Amino acid sequence: MASTAAAAATKMHLIKGDRHLYAKSDDSVVMKQILATHSPDGRDVDTRPLLKLVEDILQRATPSVIVSPQAHLELVEDKAHHLEVVGMLEALAYTIHKISCELTCKCSGGGDAHATTLALFNSLTHYSWDGKVVIALAAFAVSYGEFWLTAQLHTVNPLAKSVALLKQLPDILEHTEALKPRFDALNNLIKAMVDVTKSIVQFKELPSEYISPDAPDMAMALAHIPTAVYWTIRSVVACDSQIISLIGLGHEHVSSTSEAWELSSLAHKLSNIHEHLTKQLELCYRHIGEKKHVEAYQTLVRLFETVHIDNLKILKALMYSKDDLPLVDGTTKRRVSVDVLRRKIVMLFISDLDISQEELFVLIQIYSDTHQGKIERHYEVVWLPIIDRHVPWGGAKEETFNRLASMMPWYSLHHPSLLEPPVIKYFRDVWHFDKRPLLVVLDPQGKVVCPNALHMMWIWGSLAFPFTSNREEALWRDETWRLEFLIDEIDPVMLGWVKEGRHVCLYGGEDIEWIRRFTTLMRRASQEARIPLEMVYVGKSSPRDRVKKAMTVIANEKLSGYWQDPVMMWFFWSRLESMWYSKMHHGKTIENDPVVQEVMTMLSFDGSDDGWAVVSRGSVEMVKVQGKKINDCLEQFDKWKVRVEEEGFIPALTNALQPFHTTEHCTRLILPGDTGRITEQVVCAECKRPMEKFVLYRCCND
Repeated sequence: MASTAAAAATKMHLIKGDRHLYAKSDDSVVMKQILATHSPDGRDVDTRPLLKLVEDILQRATPSVIVSPQAHLELVEDKAHHLEVVGMLEALAYTIHKISCELTCKCSGGGDAHATTLALFNSLTHYSWDGKVVIALAAFAVSYGEFWLTAQLHTVNPLAKSVALLKQLPDILEHTEALKPRFDALNNLIKAMVDVTKSIVQFKELPSEYISPDAPDMAMALAHIPTAVYWTIRSVVACDSQIISLIGLGHEHVSSTSEAWELSSLAHKLSNIHEHLTKQLELCYRHIGEKKHVEAYQTLVRLFETVHIDNLKILKALMYSKDDLPLVDGTTKRRVSVDVLRRKIVMLFISDLDISQEELFVLIQIYSDTHQGKIERHYEVVWLPIIDRHVPWGGAKEETFNRLASMMPWYSLHHPSLLEPPVIKYFRDVWHFDKRPLLVVLDPQGKVVCPNALHMMWIWGSLAFPFTSNREEALWRDETWRLEFLIDEIDPVMLGWVKEGRHVCLYGGEDIEWIRRFTTLMRRASQEARIPLEMVYVGKSSPRDRVKKAMTVIANEKLSGYWQDPVMMWFFWSRLESMWYSKMHHGKTIENDPVVQEVMTMLSFDGSDDGWAVVSRGSVEMVKVQGKKINDCLEQFDKWKVRVEEEGFIPALTNALQPFHTTEHCTRLILPGDTGRITEQVVCAECKRPMEKFVLYRCCND
């Protein structure tokens, strides 16, 4: 028994007696020795399938579990066949056997761990760094697998029992508690070895077309890989020595904290190496991702510059071509292919998840008018939702997406992640997507015919089909500024008043006292002039609490009519904004287009804190005026009411307002932020002077 213990002690000298070298083996002298052994001759080892097989062996050879000889056998065979490792193993089997024998021989004789490791490097001199470490790990897996196969089966298999007796293996299962510290340390070290090896293989697999060895992140990793390979193979030596030390070891010697400490120290070192390699891998993957994004972006640019026979190439490039069913049909709620859009006019509805309910409601209404047969629909709409990828997906964010998608009757991406970063970059850089939704129109060949059809859609609805710039210009040529155009189909009742020849007054603002005074004066003037007058409060573009309070007062005191539906108020002002954008897109200004001046005046009213009014009769007569001026004028109605019978109410009011027009004014034009393509110079609607551009456009000389 004493001789057995002595032999075991000799076998453990590899680890226990080598602490001095263990502490200093990181220095440059050792690494120079290792680098001197490296002389690759170009032979390439397919390390990935071999590593998978090694992982399988190491995972199944667990000290705490007895595995049935038939368990998972079919799975292993299938996996081996699937990985097509048979041919590769035929070429490497001898090398793996040779390294395994060398490892067993040198570890059995004790000696210096560094010297043993260096000898293995000399035997693997012609292989690449990843080849060296995977072959060494495979050599260990052979002896480790054989050891545990014998240990696990020696109680149930006569052959295994005889081999176990011949090797004088202890009854490990009877001494699991005593052996637990050692095997826990051994398992931790094996896991660390596999982790580092996988990282090394991952570096080998990085695509050279996207990252070169000279790239800073890659160069730093490559400089550390020889050290990582050295310490992994050094750990292979330590693990093999541990297994060999169990042969012929009696149960009274199975417990040893020093061996466990040595293994834990190696595991700690490998864990640090793995952490460093993982960080470098992340940097390399980021570099590769950026290169791929640039390539995908440039491909997208080229695609849109190329003429195609249909739109599928474009659509698949936009909607993640790897997914065969990226879309959800808004009607059936079933997943569908991009092929359903082939050779159709496609309108890409691009937005984030913060879509206003009013905007979505109006768009659905216009779409449904065509979809349900009121107007023949020749186009399809696809929602492409953009999300912030830095914010974790799920929770309220996912609920919002699902809620919006369920409301939409058109096609939508089944998940926002199908929009790749290069596509989103293209939307922002080329199509100028910022915060406000876009409706980009592609013709049946995938060519962009309108960078944002929402403006046309808001102004003319489906009458703007096929939503091209030429169609937009044609519609403007036939359009004049009149109340029917200003109201459109927002309020059919009001359109009826226009046809009946009634006087219609639209007014807005937040000042309740002004509203009370204005409606009283206007009603008195209409009664004395004996004209039919309808007044409607249209609020502001952003109905805040003050607007809501004003509506409550108007309703309770019966001051006038008002739009109870907030969508109507939103749509009224959005159409005006769209008119402005549409005109600016076509290079129109106050100087060369009368509609621009009318639109800017209305938007300036909205930008001010004061009241305002537009009074109209029929399609021709219209006057618009700031709130204080019209109140002052109406208070003097007795002075000019005699002209009403001769000239008519609108002309008489227009003339009566002349003395109240002064050069003093403060005009503000507040517009959303997506003005990147709009001319920097915007002219004041009052004095024609250029406005100063801040968050808003402003002209003040009061």
